[in-house]
Amino acid sequence: FDLPGTILVQPKTPDNSVIERKLKEIMKLSGILHINGVRYQSEMSDLKELGELGFGTSGHVFKMLHVPSQEIIAVKQMRRSGNPEENKRIAMDLEVVLKSYDCPYIVQCLGCFITDSEVWICMELMSTCFDKLLKRLTTPIPEPVIGKVSLATVRALHYLKESHGVIHRDVKPSNILLDNRGNVKLCDFGISGHLVNSKANTKNAGCTAYLAPERISPPDPQRPDYDIRADVWSLGITLVELATGKFPYPDCKSDFEVLSRVLQDDPPSLPEGNDFTPHFRDFVKCCLSKDYHVRPKYRKLLEHSFLRKYMEENVDVASWYARCTPSSPSPIHRRQLNGGGPEGGGNYDGGGNTSPLLLQRFYHQQNQHRHR
Repeated sequence: FDLPGTILVQPKTPDNSVIERKLKEIMKLSGILHINGVRYQSEMSDLKELGELGFGTSGHVFKMLHVPSQEIIAVKQMRRSGNPEENKRIAMDLEVVLKSYDCPYIVQCLGCFITDSEVWICMELMSTCFDKLLKRLTTPIPEPVIGKVSLATVRALHYLKESHGVIHRDVKPSNILLDNRGNVKLCDFGISGHLVNSKANTKNAGCTAYLAPERISPPDPQRPDYDIRADVWSLGITLVELATGKFPYPDCKSDFEVLSRVLQDDPPSLPEGNDFTPHFRDFVKCCLSKDYHVRPKYRKLLEHSFLRKYMEENVDVASWYARCTPSSPSPIHRRQLNGGGPEGGGNYDGGGNTSPLLLQRFYHQQNQHRHR
């Protein structure tokens, strides 16, 4: 990919009035929770906090007890502000989870609470995400489990595209969840986007480590159109990470270094010498084609021999998870879960979400370097 010229275009600010209208429409459902087939008219005071689970693109997630049902659920709590971008994320997250009630591969929304200052999204409680799971394991994820993870994730992404015209834009291990029954589900839709003529045309970025080359350096920077194949690349990076237990671009110290490596290096692949099947190797290779024109879309991926195998093959993911998860983390696991590596960290760990302006600064810096 050639790096574009110096074009610093201010990202378009979302229309806050439109977003507020969406939230007011959704507000009609505020306080109505559906738990185990029972409808509850609830108040925020009916929820008792049991601990923090983590955080997403726009809020913190807590484990909470819904007192009337005695069900323990996950609640994503987000502050409403005058920031149009933050409000857009809240509205998008709500819109997608509320519409996706019929997809078994997307975390289920039980209801929501919306006030003038806060939005709470109540969801089924999952056991962990694959990012945390990788950090507490001493070995990579086995290929059969990755097969089931791949199948569930592709089905979730395909559902979003076909049923709602939505692209996720933030596929990574921390947004793929697992429960103790072995169910794998996709979550966190705060930076998802609507597709127009099958293309996304907004600059909302995702996590640096998983950005596709065409999102980092679009052929036409003034029209940064991309499609669902950008998420296929992110899935490929995720699978390499799960299969090796390591971030595929090692020894990077910054977001800029990762962006440069994505553009300049050969795409990551599964290492030789491991017992990966040819089907899995080819699946990852297809996902990580740097030329997005030849990278397959979801329908084609679902026809791939690797996914077809796991449509038929039974894998007891629940038993594997029960065996590999200690009842309480060891000290080294606890340090990893708290964000540090086995030796205290220091290297780039995959980074956070990349802003559109950071990408534009990257264009500018690379263009200056190229013309020196």
